[in-house]
Amino acid sequence: MKKAILLLFLLTLFFYTKAQESFDPDQLLFEARELILDGKYQAGRKIAFRALEKYPTYADILILVGRSYAWEGKNDSASIFLERAIIADPDYEDGYAAYLDNLTWAGEYENAHRVVERAKQNFNEALPQNLRYKESRLFYFEENYDEAYSLVEILFDQGYRTEGILAYIQNLQRLRRNSAIGATFDYDSFRDEISPWNTWSFYGRTRTKLTGALIARVTQSQRFDSFGTQYELDAYPSLGENSYAYLNVGGSNAGFFPKLRMGASIYFNLPKAWEIDGGYRYLGFSEVTHIATASLGKYTGNWWLNFRFNVIPGSNGSGVSTSGNFQARYYFKTAEDFFSVQLSTGVSPDEENRDQSQLLNSYRFRFGYQQLISPRFMLFGFAGYSWDELSPERVRNNLNLSIGTEYRF
Repeated sequence: MKKAILLLFLLTLFFYTKAQESFDPDQLLFEARELILDGKYQAGRKIAFRALEKYPTYADILILVGRSYAWEGKNDSASIFLERAIIADPDYEDGYAAYLDNLTWAGEYENAHRVVERAKQNFNEALPQNLRYKESRLFYFEENYDEAYSLVEILFDQGYRTEGILAYIQNLQRLRRNSAIGATFDYDSFRDEISPWNTWSFYGRTRTKLTGALIARVTQSQRFDSFGTQYELDAYPSLGENSYAYLNVGGSNAGFFPKLRMGASIYFNLPKAWEIDGGYRYLGFSEVTHIATASLGKYTGNWWLNFRFNVIPGSNGSGVSTSGNFQARYYFKTAEDFFSVQLSTGVSPDEENRDQSQLLNSYRFRFGYQQLISPRFMLFGFAGYSWDELSPERVRNNLNLSIGTEYRF
């Protein structure tokens, strides 16, 4: 009897031990991921290590552990597990993606390039699009903006989309060292109320380390049977990885241009492809116009959406006026080819070449198109219509047509 009880106890202990040793690694991966994504890194890794004791080449678990260390800033520990992951499964894209993220965050760019080369060898040079995007980001962090742009431009043309890609491309365009010259022509018709306005603009753009993009512009216009010229200088200095400024100064002796104009804005690129800016414009017409302006923008899919709000204090205690502007762009083919639509009301800094003190209000819409015909040559055109309220009893209709071209070198 005692032997039977002892045998039963030993069998129970054996099967209990076996049950403890037998487990579903996928279930443990799920449990570990839940904890790690909740910020409970040590508890999650404890479960993951249990699975790795029996399944040491389970790539997804190795990647999860590696990413958890990377998120804690323990990049050396992360590299150990991510190296094991790509050795265990050399054709698994996620392993390379996690490894590149970790090395990029750690500033180990040379090692990151080595991982890219290993991936190219294992994928027979047909690098998956997500890894090519990460390679572009790697060049971006090394401040090799031309190489970063050439990679991501091809990806965008091939239809690759990921959150923030349009904002990333726009930022690269700002940072690249390209020079250009361009010209625009604007025609404004007022339905025979006043003679048409004809405006020509010529500009040159370059880039310096101090100013970022630097644009010099000369605008000449024929209005009210007179002729005038305005001179401007714009700069876009970088303020860091996710921020830059806009600075403007200009002037003219013509009465229909501001005698002195100045402006400044600060732009911030936010997570989730959002962007904001805030700034000020000074327009020295016969009555000085001060404009405080701010906008909120979002890149989503192939779209860029932006809403701008302006506040214009009145002179001599005449109160405060406001205006709003909504603009949408749909990008196709490349990140420089787009259709656009703009709806706005009120006095706006978008109409800085007009004496806003003459207007009580304005309502307008505008359509546009821009396309990069070749790597060096771009064409664009816009058409709009506005209703300008000059007095409570008088409204002036304005048809605007604008065409332009740019050559890069």
